[in-house]
Amino acid sequence: MTPMVQAEQVCKNFGALQVLKGITLQVERGQVLCLVGPSGSGKSTFLRCINHLEQVNAGRLYVDGELVGYAERNGKLYELHPRVAARQRRDIGMVFQHFNLFPHRTALENVIEAPVHVKRVPKDKAVRHARELLDRVGLADKADAYPAQLSGGQQQRVAIARALAMEPKLMLFDEPTSALDPELVGEVLRVMRELAREGMTMVVVTHEMGFAREVADQLVFMDGGVVVEAGDPRAVLSNPRHERTQAFLSKLL
Repeated sequence: MTPMVQAEQVCKNFGALQVLKGITLQVERGQVLCLVGPSGSGKSTFLRCINHLEQVNAGRLYVDGELVGYAERNGKLYELHPRVAARQRRDIGMVFQHFNLFPHRTALENVIEAPVHVKRVPKDKAVRHARELLDRVGLADKADAYPAQLSGGQQQRVAIARALAMEPKLMLFDEPTSALDPELVGEVLRVMRELAREGMTMVVVTHEMGFAREVADQLVFMDGGVVVEAGDPRAVLSNPRHERTQAFLSKLL
């Protein structure tokens, strides 16, 4: 079967700074891949390349067998029109570190925004689905609350419901718990565990090693824009082979 995500020698520069230096990996359908590593290692940049929020400078990225952000003709890559790239992005849900909810819209209104205006779903149908999703993330009673009335953990769960409202084939999480108070982390991880159990393909940038050990099918340790070590999360976490991985994990575990 075609992998859900396939990266082939992906490189990304910001000016003279080379942030990604040839990332090659793949994520099968229904798998959870956790990306870990120090700040500045390129994890979030790679995540943003998967849905073409960042353009790659070299290499290729495929989602569900489709080249992301580019068309290939005669061995050359041509960037897609922004409207076409945005259409690809509709199938990829993304949850950011800082929620990014519309502050002037209720939880329900945040969730229905994209289905109504991007996918042209009838509003009554979008509202029904949004209420189901809010119930799924444990916030059925917060549909009419504004973001300022919600805790960080509740806002992040609304953000997850908003991403799910587009019925994505792939979910990307960029350190979804790092901005939360410690006591609120568990409620977000619970929702992510449930998604994993239901077979959602997920790529997660995280420092939550317990979550990675329990839920992930693959753990990838990145540093300096390269994949240093990858494998079964339990094996990597309990017996890392690379000295750099050992040094990083010794500060977390």
